[in-house]
Amino acid sequence: MNINEFLSYKEIDHLHSQLHTSSNNHEITVYDTTELYGEKGAFRVMQFSNHAIQGAMDLNHPERIVFEYPRAIIHLMECNAPSFEDVFLIGHGIGTIAGHFPEKRFKVAELDSEVVELSRRCFGYSQDNVMIGDGRQILEGEEPQKYDYIILDAFTAAGTPRHLISREFFSIAHSKLNSEGYILMNLMGKGENDPHINAIYTTLAKEFTYIKSFSLPSEGAADIQNIIIIGGFKPIHFQARQMADFNEIQLGQGYLIRD
Repeated sequence: MNINEFLSYKEIDHLHSQLHTSSNNHEITVYDTTELYGEKGAFRVMQFSNHAIQGAMDLNHPERIVFEYPRAIIHLMECNAPSFEDVFLIGHGIGTIAGHFPEKRFKVAELDSEVVELSRRCFGYSQDNVMIGDGRQILEGEEPQKYDYIILDAFTAAGTPRHLISREFFSIAHSKLNSEGYILMNLMGKGENDPHINAIYTTLAKEFTYIKSFSLPSEGAADIQNIIIIGGFKPIHFQARQMADFNEIQLGQGYLIRD
């Protein structure tokens, strides 16, 4: 990716007031900053109205993956099915994960066309593989056993939509993965003591034999953190030093989530 392919730092600074937009789903802002979570530099950020950052780019090193959770997901993908080819991704953001694998066949479902437009205009996303619409509905129309990975990275102000974490959704995902496939989810929660995260784990276990869960360290038990859950039909492998500070956690039994 070439920094000249999208708006320059000065151009976006000039357009700052014009890069706040509304869609049917979100208030979206794209802005530049010289500090991100305590790190100094030059960063471009996409953020929704609830202050949820959807993606960030290091303008000095556009190829760098800034956040920990996509780095951890990429490691799990490369570790468990290194020869993967086909991926279905729900939730586009700035296109970090799909953009990291231009040689692979990604199909991306994104509810908001404005998010996709900004990913192209401001973050240089150049692939033509994003479908606008509800990720579950689009996935239902896919061929059985087609995918090596299904990745869920979709949020609203209330969290991950319920119809993307229900028993019925996981049954659909099961049917669209091949026998070597895995589902990967980026969630937000309190880790091992979160009833909702435990419910997602319990619901996923109805469809997938092997499950592992990871979270970033937190200072307090009530802190909301990124949580990654991976489920599959074969044992799950990872190297702790490659997990971008995510630690494995043990989730407990919870309630069953239905549509």
